[in-house]
Amino acid sequence: MSVHLDRSKITEDPGHHTAAGRAAEAVAGRSLYADARARFFANKAAMVSVIVLLAVLAFALFGSVLAVWDNETIDWDLIGVTAEHGAPSLANGHYFGVDELGRDLFARTVQGTTVSLMVGVVGAAIAVIVGTIYGAISGYAGGRIDNLLMRIVDILQAIPYMFVLILLLVVFGRSIAMLFVGIGLISWLDMARIVRGQTLSLKNKEFIEAAKTTGVPGLIIVFRHIVPNLIGITMVYATLLIPNMILAESFISFLGLGVQEPNTSWGALISEGASTLQYGMYWQLGFPLFFFVVTLFSFFFIGDGLRDALDPKER
Repeated sequence: MSVHLDRSKITEDPGHHTAAGRAAEAVAGRSLYADARARFFANKAAMVSVIVLLAVLAFALFGSVLAVWDNETIDWDLIGVTAEHGAPSLANGHYFGVDELGRDLFARTVQGTTVSLMVGVVGAAIAVIVGTIYGAISGYAGGRIDNLLMRIVDILQAIPYMFVLILLLVVFGRSIAMLFVGIGLISWLDMARIVRGQTLSLKNKEFIEAAKTTGVPGLIIVFRHIVPNLIGITMVYATLLIPNMILAESFISFLGLGVQEPNTSWGALISEGASTLQYGMYWQLGFPLFFFVVTLFSFFFIGDGLRDALDPKER
């Protein structure tokens, strides 16, 4: 007896394409960075900080479009008047009020935000690039070269950070470019140590051994195989380094050694606001300090979110 099967009546397993099956397939095919991205988006504090930071960035980029007054223009009607007349007002276009010289504080806060963010981002970029290259070469080379390079780092770390920065600004001039270079080039030491430690754990992995066996030069291995695997740790460190750069610049500008007139920064604005607080000009301190604090907290929360997303076992 033969059995005839009608293929047209054969149907697929109804559970094969269920929601659970599709979810399992999606999870199975998701990369590590996709998992990290999902964890980061699930972090409410980090996402709120991203939105706040984007708002601050938009203020720095497009705030000058909304400003009625230029950052250097003096409103002669408000020089020497009482604090009540110099307070924030939409009627005269001084949204954040004026400073003690009658200059529009809104325009100056926009300029200070731009300068401080530039110092933080550029300084952190210099520190991350120099520290990553230095630490990766040191860790991969090992032996005497590693010892020599790390002893240089030890010697440089023994020198007071702020003293070196002040000395550079005094000797080479108080310019924004020198501030960028000075902060960046003396902030890479911790990054070099972190990258060296990660490189030591990577240099004996199978893919590195395979590259060595095929005759790939050492520098190519460092830049093509080791450095790309350090992107996660460098991203986390960069987000935590930027607020430190901003703090350093603000402290230098607060002492009067950083950004010089007619330019300004958060540190310079906070210094000026602190000196006029006794006269009741609270807005001159309040607005720059608000942007300063909000930005620092945003970077810290984003850094924590990235760290938890990229290495959830360390939570």
